[in-house]
Amino acid sequence: MSKAFTKESDDADEDELEPAQRLPIGTKNYMTPVGHARLKAELEHLLKVERPKVVEVVHWAASNGDRSENGDYIYGKKRLREIDRRIRFLTKRLDNSLVVDPLLREATDQVFFGATVTIADEQGQEQTYTIVGVDETDISRGHISWISPLARALIKAREGDTVRFQSPMGQREIEIVEVRYLAIE
Repeated sequence: MSKAFTKESDDADEDELEPAQRLPIGTKNYMTPVGHARLKAELEHLLKVERPKVVEVVHWAASNGDRSENGDYIYGKKRLREIDRRIRFLTKRLDNSLVVDPLLREATDQVFFGATVTIADEQGQEQTYTIVGVDETDISRGHISWISPLARALIKAREGDTVRFQSPMGQREIEIVEVRYLAIE
């Protein structure tokens, strides 16, 4: 059967994600204002810049005649499908998003979404993490997803608490040294 007559699954975009990027079923997509703005800007760029350029190239390539060996046409159609898939994904993520601004949270020593938490492991080494949305995760900057095992262990704990969680290296115990709510970059 031709692919032209088959419907892509609505969850196809979600199935291609790494397990760490998949949202738990029935939950909102919590995001910081910066993360929301970044996804929205990407969507706008795809809709207003990328897609129109590719459509123009495909239109030009199609007007050249034989499409079966036309590299511009074949590549353009493939790129158009990739752009459309990303647009659908971003639209679903943004429609399901709930923007939470950590700066609007009242001062507390308890860990919630958007908190910047300094922890100490069993050896006393300190690390700082910021709990952000699934689409904002960047471990090199210390931004961890709110659905990660570490973040789930930290949520609702307070400064001075010791929490246990299952890491890829096994069971770990950490102490919460400091909880702050800062602007996220």
